[in-house]
Order: sequence, then C-alpha cells, then structure tokens
Amino acid sequence: MNAQDLKNSILQRAIEGKLVPQRKEEGTAKELLAEIRAEKARLIKEKKIKKQRKLIPISMDDLPFDIPENWVWTRLEEILLSLTDGTHKTPVYKNEGIPFLSVKNISNHKIDFSNIKYISIDEHKKLCERCYPKKGDILLSKVGTTGIPVIIDTEKEFSIFVSVALLKFSSSIDAKYLLFLLESPLVQEQCRTHTRGIGNKNWVLTDIANTIVPLPPLAEQHRIVAKIEELQPDIDAYDKAQTKLQSIEQSFPDAMKKSLLQYAIEGKLVPQRKEEGTAKDLLAKIRAEKARLVKEKKIKKSKPLPAITDDEKPFDIPDSWEWVRLGELGEWCSGATPSRQHPEYFGGKIPWLKTGDLNDGYIKEVPEYITDDGFKNSSTKINPIGSVLIAMYGATIGKLGILKIPATTNQACCACELVHEMYNKYLFYFLFANRKYFIKKGAGGAQPNISKAKITNTVMPLPPLAEQYRIVAKLEELLPLCQQLASQS
Repeated sequence: MNAQDLKNSILQRAIEGKLVPQRKEEGTAKELLAEIRAEKARLIKEKKIKKQRKLIPISMDDLPFDIPENWVWTRLEEILLSLTDGTHKTPVYKNEGIPFLSVKNISNHKIDFSNIKYISIDEHKKLCERCYPKKGDILLSKVGTTGIPVIIDTEKEFSIFVSVALLKFSSSIDAKYLLFLLESPLVQEQCRTHTRGIGNKNWVLTDIANTIVPLPPLAEQHRIVAKIEELQPDIDAYDKAQTKLQSIEQSFPDAMKKSLLQYAIEGKLVPQRKEEGTAKDLLAKIRAEKARLVKEKKIKKSKPLPAITDDEKPFDIPDSWEWVRLGELGEWCSGATPSRQHPEYFGGKIPWLKTGDLNDGYIKEVPEYITDDGFKNSSTKINPIGSVLIAMYGATIGKLGILKIPATTNQACCACELVHEMYNKYLFYFLFANRKYFIKKGAGGAQPNISKAKITNTVMPLPPLAEQYRIVAKLEELLPLCQQLASQS
C-alpha cells in the first residue's frame, strides 16, 4: 500500500460515514438538501444562476454501498449552485494581461501560474459572463487527465478553458468536504468510467453533473474534514517513508547492499563511542585467550603471521580500530571426507556439511551424516555451534554459514572457531562483504580454490567488541529492506 492507497482508504471510510460518528442533534442531509434546493430556486428566480440540467433519477441498483440513515444519495449537480466549464473557443493570446488556465495548469491539486498564457481584460470580462472563477470555488479537470479537483485559493482574476470545469456551491456545503468527495475512490471510479474518447479524453459536464455522491449533514461534513486533516500528517509521513524506500529501490538491488557492507567494515555505519574502548585492547585479550587455550592444549599453536604492511590496508579506519589478520581471531581448520568405499562411515548421527549446504545464513540442519567410525577414520573435526564456515573450492567459493548445530565438514569448507572476545556475526559480514575478493584469490588454476593460508592471511579491520554488535544490529535492520526491494524489483 502506498500513500495514495492509504488516503483513498481513509476517504472511502469518510464517504461511507465510518470515519466519524453520527450525531442526532446535527439534523439530516435530507433537510440540508431541501435548503440547497430552496436556495437554488431563489437564485434562479433572481436570475443569478441558470436552471440546472435535468438529472437522471437514482435507482436502488445505482447505490454502491450503504450510508447512515441521516445521509442521502444525490447527484453532484444537485448540491451545486452551478456547474460550467471554460470557453470552448481558443482566445486571442497576449504577452500580458489576465491569466488563462487550462488543464495543464492544474497538477498536484494546485493551480500553477508559472507557465501561463494571457488574454486581454476585455476578453476576460466577456468570458466571465458565462464562467467566472472566484476564490473558494472548485476547479475540476475534465479533458486529458480528468478528475483532478482544486479549491481556488487566490483572489487573482483568471479565466479558464474548456478543459476545466467550475463548481460553485453555497455555504450549505463544506468546500473541503466537496474536495475530498471528488478525490474519493467512488467519484474517481465514475470519472474513469465516463471519461470518453481516445487520446484527448473528455469527462463531459452531463456526466459530471450525474455523478452519484453521498451527502452528510453540514456539521458532520465539518467533522469529517477535521478528521481527515488530523490524519494528513500521518499520510504525509507514510508518503515520505514510501518515497525514500522507492528511491532506495531504484539504486538497488546490489549496489545498496554492497554500500552498506562496505560502510560497515570501514567504520562508517555506526558512530564510534569512546566508552567502548579500543580494538587494540580487544586484540590483546584475544591473544591472551589464544595463548591460554594453547597452554591448556585446547587448540594448536599456529604459525606466526606476517606483520601487516601499509600497502595491505585498502582504506582508512577509525582510530579505535585495528588491522588484524583473520588467523589471529580464532582457530581455522578445514574438514575431510570419509572414504566413500566404506558405506558404514555414512548414515550415522554426526552432521557432515558440504559446500552446497552453505546458505549465507544459519546452518540448522544438513542432509548428510557420518558415523563414529567415519569420524574416527578421517581428519575431519567437529566444529562447535557458532563456528563461521566459508567455502574454498569451485563455484561456491566465498559461500558462508554459521553453525547452529555442532557439525563436521568436508575438505572444501574452512571453519573458524572464534575465541570468546569476538562476535562471529561481524566476521560473517566481513567475509560476506569480501566475497569477490576471495573469488579473485581463487582464480588461476584448473579448479578455482582458496587455501586456508589465503584466508588466515587476509587482513580485516577490527572494531571494539561492543561496536561489532552495533554494526551487526544496524546491518540486520537495513539489509532486510534491501532484500524486500530486491524481491519487488
């Protein structure tokens, strides 16, 4: 639903008598219609307005929905004092003089005087004998783009062309209620149905006059207008949000996603906070934790990684961040495949994951399992819950997963068991943002592949731990919007 759909829904409820409650003390629309008819009869007798055209009687089959008992169904012209259109003859245009409006000057429910033609004062006076627009009247487009109403909100003198109708009404009708009524789905549907012709289409005055409309008592009209105007800021806010979303959609799908991920790993997605400490302190804790685990023989001591040179740093990072190699963050290992010549190694209870099972998300189940014998007779290992996996071979290079179950993998997967002072989802999004980098690293051979060494030697910008969590939270707020846009495009 866009903003216009939302407004249409509100307008529909309004003209069905469902937007505000009815009040007995406000009288009935039947009485109001009698007052309008009496006023019109008086004005006709005084020769101030012309007698209206004969309207088609309303039958029960014409009524599109039920309305409150104190409302009435009527034809549009019955509630107007006059319904005319502009001159049917093209006037003599002047370089200056009185503005002469056509349907082109009515857009976005406003009168646009910026690109206007002019006629002489004498011709304007002559045209006003038949059709004299004044402040408070309503203009309605009737040729080309039909059905656009606008209240005249200026004292400026002007005349109109045949493409615009002029609606005059008494104080027994709230001007804004009439405007909302003309904008409503009910009237707009009748406009579409009765707009005739091909190319320069026309909603003729007779059909405009016979448009079926619901009429509430005047006091209720005022309350309906007040309620719609109360809701308008919410409609506008929705419209802005919708417009922003559409703007993102136009530049998406892939570019926006990449931009968000790149901003994340450059420290530009969320602000830095001094109280969260530094990555230098975090890195010291990670190293201390790894040293303890090595001492306790829970992990193997890894080979020293080379120092990071300035040439390896692709962009600047915040002062509180540090450049690290992926190998410093945890224990990385690839899996293995038990011998297929031993069927008894498969079909057990130990999850065994292949690169095709990676889904760039959480891994909660796998299609294949190995037995205890299969595990013991291969070099694979059980990776704990939370391990981050990356595919190293073939067309799946760079595919990712985070284990939600303990699982083994084949040799085409590399798993990282992070130390406790590191957020696995931040690593996941870093690897995701650099998929093309890893694919490029794997090129060159008969079968594309990246080794564990290429992964562990990759440099990564490391933020403080609390900031890692904030970065991931922001990504997971924004990336679903990208996904929605991608599915709609």
